[in-house]
Amino acid sequence: MASKKEKDKEFTEIINTTLDETKSSVNKTTNEAKKEVPQFTKAVNEYQQETIQATKDIADNFLESQKDVIHSVQSSWIPYFENIQNSYWSYWMSPKRSIENYARAVSNFADSTIAATRLANNVMFASMEAWKTTMQHTRDNAIEFSRLNANFAKTFENVARDNLRDYPAR
Repeated sequence: MASKKEKDKEFTEIINTTLDETKSSVNKTTNEAKKEVPQFTKAVNEYQQETIQATKDIADNFLESQKDVIHSVQSSWIPYFENIQNSYWSYWMSPKRSIENYARAVSNFADSTIAATRLANNVMFASMEAWKTTMQHTRDNAIEFSRLNANFAKTFENVARDNLRDYPAR
C-alpha cells in the first residue's frame, strides 16, 4: 500500500502533467493562430484596396452618368429655357446656372462618398487599435490575477500548515 507521501507525490505529478499538457496545447494553438496572421493582414489589406477601388468606380461611374445628364439637358432644354428666362426670369433662375449648381452638387456628392470611405477605414483601424489595447490590458490583468491567486494559495497553504502543526498540541 502506498504511503501518503507517495500518493501526494503521484497526485502532484498528475496535476503537473495535466497542466503541462494544457500549456503545450495553448502554445500549439497560439502558434497556429500566429501563422494565420499574414492571411488576416492580407485579407484586411485586400478589403481596403477593394473598398477604395469600389468607391473610385462608383464615383467615376456616377460622374460620367451625370455628365451625360448635364449634356442632355444642356443640349435639349437650355435653348428653350433661355428663351423663357429672357422673357420672364432673372439671371439666378438661368438654366446654365441651374446646371452649374447641379454639377457642383454632383461633385460634392462624389467627394463626400470618398471622404466617407476614408472615414470608414479610419474607424476600422481605430477599432483595431482599441482591440489591441484591450488585449494588452487583458493579458496584464490576467497575469496579475494569476499572481494574486498563487499568492493566495501559498498563504492559504501556510495558514493550513500552521493550524495543522498546532492541532496535535491541543
